[in-house]
Amino acid sequence: MNIYVNGTVINEEKAVVSVYDHGFLYGIGLFETFRTYGGIPFLLEAHMDRLASGCRQLGIAYEPSAEAWKRIVTELLSVNGLDDAYIRFTVTAGTDALGLPGGAYAEPSVIVYIKPLPARSDKLYRDGKPLQLLRLARNTPEGEGRLKSLHYMNNLLAKRELQQYAWAAASAAEGLFVDARGFLAEGIVSSLFFMKDGRLHTPALETGILPGITRAFVMQLGDQAGMRPTEGLYTWHDLLDADEVCLTNSIQEIVPVTSLFDSSGQETRVGGGSAGTLTAALMLQYEQNTGSIGK
Repeated sequence: MNIYVNGTVINEEKAVVSVYDHGFLYGIGLFETFRTYGGIPFLLEAHMDRLASGCRQLGIAYEPSAEAWKRIVTELLSVNGLDDAYIRFTVTAGTDALGLPGGAYAEPSVIVYIKPLPARSDKLYRDGKPLQLLRLARNTPEGEGRLKSLHYMNNLLAKRELQQYAWAAASAAEGLFVDARGFLAEGIVSSLFFMKDGRLHTPALETGILPGITRAFVMQLGDQAGMRPTEGLYTWHDLLDADEVCLTNSIQEIVPVTSLFDSSGQETRVGGGSAGTLTAALMLQYEQNTGSIGK
């Protein structure tokens, strides 16, 4: 694939950054992942705002431009022969001295990756996927709130734990973090929602979760549908008692959860083993919002 590196589109095999880039040395950098519909990036402004806010906190002198982002995405789609794609927009601190400076990073690196979207599985959106409770707790954010940063060790260790559960690995389950107090947090690569008595619930940001872009959008959809979205502190028992459960992220959108596994391998089925009525309604609303893009 061809990717974008600091103003140039180049073959990924030839792309390099300095070994003194503080994104490489210290994980000082941020990224946003999103997808396109009809060649148009979805929820672009929200992704840009989150990245800009993070750059300000980290002292990275980068202000995103919607026009520039759209131009880069359009060029990458064209040179790679793709109609739609997965996009990862990364901004690192850039090259600096070995050591931790206290000043601003004036020359960040900007790298934009692209890859084909995974094939859509009707079975996944109809029958759902399992959710595996993890022993590893969600770490607390390094600052006031969680940034979508290059510091991803907690997620990588969670992925390794997930592979230790034979039943979870065999069923392509998502792993679920709780925070240090035992409250539900988020998936390894997803935000968590559940429905009880017609209401939509999601863990509060105080559990240390990422303020997900798709999470916020789904809360808006739930509000429009009269589901009265609520953020709160919930436990595994709340999830076991839920009528419906689903996961969200920018690439897979909304995915039903139909099985819950604890760390001993005990399974609890959710609903009737397929997408519930409220989840299906949210999925339809999401599709209706993305279907009009590019037309």
